[in-house]
Amino acid sequence: MLLAPHTTFAMAPTQFLNIIIYMGHHESIFCSKIMQGFKLRESKILRKILSKNSSEKNQETTSLNQASENSTRQFYHQTKKILVGSWNIGGIAPPQNLNIEDWLHTQNDSADIYVLGFQEIVPLNATNVLGPQNKKISMKWNSLIGETLNNKRPMKVVEENKKAEHQKIYPLKERIYEEVENVDDFQCIISKQMGGVFITIWARCDLYQSIKHLNVSSVGCGVMGCLANKGSISIRFFLQETSFCFICSHLASGWKEEDKRQRNINAADILSQTSFPAGPLHDMPQKIIDHDRVVWLGDLNYRIDMPYSATQLLIKRKEWKTLLKHDQLKMELKEGHVFEGWHEGDVEFPPTYKYLPNSDDYIGCVDEDMSKKRRSPAWCDRIIWFGKGMNQIQYNRSESKLSDHRPVQAMFTANIKVAATNCK
Repeated sequence: MLLAPHTTFAMAPTQFLNIIIYMGHHESIFCSKIMQGFKLRESKILRKILSKNSSEKNQETTSLNQASENSTRQFYHQTKKILVGSWNIGGIAPPQNLNIEDWLHTQNDSADIYVLGFQEIVPLNATNVLGPQNKKISMKWNSLIGETLNNKRPMKVVEENKKAEHQKIYPLKERIYEEVENVDDFQCIISKQMGGVFITIWARCDLYQSIKHLNVSSVGCGVMGCLANKGSISIRFFLQETSFCFICSHLASGWKEEDKRQRNINAADILSQTSFPAGPLHDMPQKIIDHDRVVWLGDLNYRIDMPYSATQLLIKRKEWKTLLKHDQLKMELKEGHVFEGWHEGDVEFPPTYKYLPNSDDYIGCVDEDMSKKRRSPAWCDRIIWFGKGMNQIQYNRSESKLSDHRPVQAMFTANIKVAATNCK
């Protein structure tokens, strides 16, 4: 169909639009001539179509340019150490003198990135679940973590009266804490709280500029399948050219068979409902398992499939390997129903739950325990990972008695893809 540049005649708008759509975005110049002939330069519908075609063409060109650039770029690989920790603190605020160096392994070689997740950072009551977020406690934890990672805890005590008797004990108010001034080695890159779940990520300051595309996705799995008394917070970012995703979660509790099924449902919901932006070029992973390196941490609440009396007997005998054969999460990982392709390192530490307050004794295992609830100890607190490119070099627990859970931590080495900026 050929039209003279200045031809004018009557035509239905729908017929005209069909002509434009048929010709497509490759005929934008010819479309402009037709606009002049029909005197429809101000048509909103037509401008929208042409604008969309132009946008799609520009996006296609950008994508092609990006693909061409990636094909000519050169890369090399680095190895970074990542420490992942999880702790259910039972709604207890951190005391001022709490020492978490053992949990963060700061006395040994430090990691490059720290990913720390908490459960029950506040008591799981109606006010904290349904009301506004209480961030005072999470701020206290972040302050403590920052002080520990940057070695800014009080280093020595200088007493005011240097000539005092050697055995004299001074009250705290008469002591001056001298702090060594130094530049921070670690910086918090992101923190997020949802109900009782809290995750905070810290990185070496020299890596800060290499971290990009930080995004958060939260999923509630609690009461009515949506409230935040249970659920997950997932954080993803790119370190250089490698994508990471960390899931901090608190799954359904309970010992019954239906409780185990509910935990699996929680995990499946988190995997299906967690979603991240695809980015302007639609080239970034959106689902959890689409990322290059994935770690899931938290109070997963999986228990031991054994009668109460048999479990208690094995606990008293410290026969951990026998108990692990009946661990629900180990069986789920093996069977691959929900966690197909996920991995966990060897569990060589005692169950992390449930302890008597401020004690090394499990509930139900001592005569003084008069609890009405029959709760057998279990490895509720776990760290698992998905995909290749990560190697777990340490998996252990710490011995803080702050709550009825013991914190766990895992050290990973992760392979990182880096663009060689000096290569042409």
